[in-house]
Amino acid sequence: MKKQVVLRIYGRVLGVFFRDSCKEKARELNLSGWVRNEPDDTVQIVAEGEEEDLKKLIEWCRNGPDHARVGKVDVKWLDANGRFDNFIVK
Repeated sequence: MKKQVVLRIYGRVLGVFFRDSCKEKARELNLSGWVRNEPDDTVQIVAEGEEEDLKKLIEWCRNGPDHARVGKVDVKWLDANGRFDNFIVK
């Protein structure tokens, strides 16, 4: 079943290639949506796809790329709206 997830990633997640690594992981999982840095030094992700693939992305986000130090991941589940064509870095 297609779903949407909104994630907020806290910790040392800026300057460690989190967004580019996330884009690669999302595309590997056939997800669409976006990832961006926020002014409060967090990373926000909006992703759509199959629920099982979204769960894999969430698990990946709990660690992130090698130099990231993730402290917390907020997760909000929504119904998919189908408005994304691919996964991009904003």
